[in-house]
Amino acid sequence: MSTEQQPQQEQQPQNDVNQPQDQVEQTEVSPEQQRISELEKALAEAESNLAEQKDSVLRARADMENTRRRADAEVDKARKFALERFAGELLTVIDNLERALQVADASNDAVKSLVEGVELTYKSFINTVEKFGLKIIDPQGQPFNPELHQAMGMQESSELEPNSVMAVMQKGYELNGRLLRPAMVMVSRAPEGGVDVEA
Repeated sequence: MSTEQQPQQEQQPQNDVNQPQDQVEQTEVSPEQQRISELEKALAEAESNLAEQKDSVLRARADMENTRRRADAEVDKARKFALERFAGELLTVIDNLERALQVADASNDAVKSLVEGVELTYKSFINTVEKFGLKIIDPQGQPFNPELHQAMGMQESSELEPNSVMAVMQKGYELNGRLLRPAMVMVSRAPEGGVDVEA
């Protein structure tokens, strides 16, 4: 062996000896560093738990708000339409008062005061139910609207536009924007030989 090879061989064992010491130094962690690592891990877990809890609180708050809104809407709906059945029953009373006024002879002195009393009762009754959201549908001369009117028949008319309400047989009523009873109407159509325009 030459002298050049010997120093290289001597250096190799020294490197092998030094290498494990470096690894030992690298794996050895001081107690402070270990404590910092533990605290960082605990902090990360706490932040994760906090984020989850914030999310849960926000969801619970949103659910509560949605439930409150639904409850408010239900209460409002119940308040608006609680009188629907009662108002429906009152419509026959209104119809009867209207019929009494239609057949009464106001020029007859014997029943004049009676007719005036029925008329005052009718007006008072209508004013009272209108305060609670009842609205009369009286579409005389208006275009036919199938959402609010019920056609009982059609008649030729040269005076009215086709598909207009010629006569109202029975008035309709709405309660707070909801149809309670459609108006029963007679609808006009174009005379024979004319053009029938449908709505």
